[in-house]
Amino acid sequence: MIKASIPVLLFAIFFSLCTSKSGAQQVFSANKYPLMDFRPPLDITPPALAGSFGELRANHFHSGMDYRTNQREGYPVYAIADGYISRLRVQNSGFGLALYINHPNGYTSVYGHLQRFNPTIAREVKRIQYDKKSYEIDEFPNAQLIPVHKGDIIAYSGNTGGSGGPHLHFELRDSKTEATINPQLFGFEIPDDVPPVIYSMYVYRLNKKPFNEFTPKQYFQVAGGAGKYSLNKVSTINLSGEVGFGIVATDRHSGASGLNGVYSIELELDGKTVFTSALERFSFENSKAINSHIDYPTYLNTKRSIQKSFVDPGNPLGIYSNLVNSGRIDFNDGKLHQMRYIITDGKGNKSYLSFKVQADGQATITNPPPPAGTIFSYATVNEFNNNDLKAILPKGTLYNDLNFVYKTLPRPESNAYSAIHQIHNNLTPLHTGFEIWIKADSSLPQKYREKALIVNTGRSSQGGYFENGYVKAKPRNFGSFFISIDTIPPTISPVNISNGKNMSGISKMSFKIRDNLSGIKSFNGFIDGRWVLMEFDTKTSSLWHTFDEQTKPGKHTLELIVTDMKDNNRNYSITFYK
Repeated sequence: MIKASIPVLLFAIFFSLCTSKSGAQQVFSANKYPLMDFRPPLDITPPALAGSFGELRANHFHSGMDYRTNQREGYPVYAIADGYISRLRVQNSGFGLALYINHPNGYTSVYGHLQRFNPTIAREVKRIQYDKKSYEIDEFPNAQLIPVHKGDIIAYSGNTGGSGGPHLHFELRDSKTEATINPQLFGFEIPDDVPPVIYSMYVYRLNKKPFNEFTPKQYFQVAGGAGKYSLNKVSTINLSGEVGFGIVATDRHSGASGLNGVYSIELELDGKTVFTSALERFSFENSKAINSHIDYPTYLNTKRSIQKSFVDPGNPLGIYSNLVNSGRIDFNDGKLHQMRYIITDGKGNKSYLSFKVQADGQATITNPPPPAGTIFSYATVNEFNNNDLKAILPKGTLYNDLNFVYKTLPRPESNAYSAIHQIHNNLTPLHTGFEIWIKADSSLPQKYREKALIVNTGRSSQGGYFENGYVKAKPRNFGSFFISIDTIPPTISPVNISNGKNMSGISKMSFKIRDNLSGIKSFNGFIDGRWVLMEFDTKTSSLWHTFDEQTKPGKHTLELIVTDMKDNNRNYSITFYK
């Protein structure tokens, strides 16, 4: 534990600005990164960000920098250095059209949400798609197939995949480990002379207990600006027992950049560091642990991201250092203590929040008694069983010990084939998800067993399959679940084509496709019996085929088959002219 009266060892994180001949600046790190190897991926000046590295997003840290493109698509995207295309990826969502380049210095650059590839790369992508008869691909070409040189145009900026607007998503990764690294460490210049903004501070009365939605917390308004902050109308906080702190802060760059994430958070007790988080790099498999890094129950209820300055025992993130008792502080010595937050952005601008804490044995707030439940340990496999349900939580699923609560609720609707099983609640974040087996009622017809799946009470499919009387699935979050069936095929709505239509002078045929429950699994188009490439945008439900030289003038047949996750098929067949 942290004893407020006992000195602790100081390992302060700090930033140093190192200026090169090109004017590039590097955030200080114990690791040395090349400053001169890479050029910018765009020629838009001055560069501005729509999202910074490590920015807090729903269920993940942002893995790169989002360059603004003036709300337009089609800007040339350049290879930042010599290398070769090491990965070609096309997704319905996610990064959409994306390229990966391996560089000789051991790093990989990533370019996402692209509008289109350059002609050489586009031909290779289309060849692979036709070879695999799939729009989505994830290929790893050998080093000799598509070499690139620094400054080559490799693609054009876009808005594909899960993008919420035109921009370029850019990453730098360690080629061996695939850990993603803050690009500002490599000298990518983003104009920024604005220190982070601190909005509020929170005190959590931990009292030697695991953090959860019942942990008492106190809100403190913050006053100030331009890097210097204090608590509003409060000079000293009286506290007793074991306490944790949390803070709400963002960063704003100069110019057109919007609100972004901060680089590091440091908490000092009497001039000695007791907690540091720094977003230098992280592994993708741990990115969901953002839900342990923040006060997750508050985020779900208010969308406010409070970054905790204490670390849950099951949190696997490697972004923490200088921890004393995981950031939990014991105020039991009756003394007055000086506390200070130091918030730093990716350019080295700092903001400070200073306040005092009086250790006061009378200033106690006790945790409310937990509801009746079963104790699950974060460090082990946990199982819950009864006649109608089995839930298995693999080791590494929980961030804290959990007082697990289970309930059954009445059958929800006519096409439900089990009671509702309330598996704890959604305010407890999970790292890896869990297995759930729900026993099917005898009312589930045998002919519909292959159509059975598990849904939550929000009618969101969790997937699943029938086996030995149970429907089994792997939800990613706790919630309330029951068995349903999906027997309804997807819908196909033609946008600009119909039976007998002359499509001469029209570059592509377009459709809208949707599914009511289990989700789209596949789509396949055939012109005159030959498979043709159909492209899909999940966020708009748009499906289209761009005509090429294979579709010659004359009469043609079209067949479009769309299949959902429960193998329900919808066929659309017409003739058209070109």
